[in-house]
Amino acid sequence: MYIAMNRFRIVPGSEAEFETVWRTRDSHLKSVPGFREFHLLRGPGGADHTLYASHSVWESRAHFEAWTKSEAFRAAHRNAGGTKPLYLGPPEFEGFEAVLQETAAA
Repeated sequence: MYIAMNRFRIVPGSEAEFETVWRTRDSHLKSVPGFREFHLLRGPGGADHTLYASHSVWESRAHFEAWTKSEAFRAAHRNAGGTKPLYLGPPEFEGFEAVLQETAAA
């Protein structure tokens, strides 16, 4: 399993608009081989920004990397430049390979 995360610093007062952008976009993820799930997480807010993280889970790093080179990726990010005023700088990417996994008992 591979987890891809982007951290976003959002301008105070722009949280609702940022969340709407994510809720209404066509991510193209559901049809991508190896995609498992996606979460948008809201973190702490401060005087200068509110922290968010996007969190996608993939079967493998290779599946994630194939997506980043696909037409689905380009389509999902086509309008990203139009929301630039919501952000304090570019997103910060972090990728993680699972080394241990536990699940709840059924």
